[in-house]
Amino acid sequence: MLRAIHPIAGVVGFLTILVFWTSTLYSELFATHATVAAVKSTIVSGLFVLVPAMVIVGASGMALGRRRKDAPALAKKKRMPFIAINGLLILVPAAIYLSSKANSGDFDASFYVVQVFELLAGATNLTLMGLSIRDGRAMTARKRNARKK
Repeated sequence: MLRAIHPIAGVVGFLTILVFWTSTLYSELFATHATVAAVKSTIVSGLFVLVPAMVIVGASGMALGRRRKDAPALAKKKRMPFIAINGLLILVPAAIYLSSKANSGDFDASFYVVQVFELLAGATNLTLMGLSIRDGRAMTARKRNARKK
């Protein structure tokens, strides 16, 4: 069961962050402040999908990889704390702060400074999660090929 849940939760988390990130970038570059506020509110609502997905992928990954010592598994284990810390200490608070500021129409310098940090942190998590997805697929393919022989 974990072998099915883990990749699904990982892809849901990755795609959720990707949608948040691209929606933010698009709205900031091409839309009105009202659209930015709507996007920021939607992102905060979307945390109710993202946070459980990330908890599930983290917990299932730890359970599946607890005995593994191969390089891709160790790389995934090293990335996971950075992804979690980045999400919990930067992305979630930034999303809440930016939503609050945008919904009050307060698009000041602090809004844009936090927005830049949120975009950088989001890009970092997308990169780290993408690498983990790549490594997970490689681990699964190697295991599948070993069973065929």
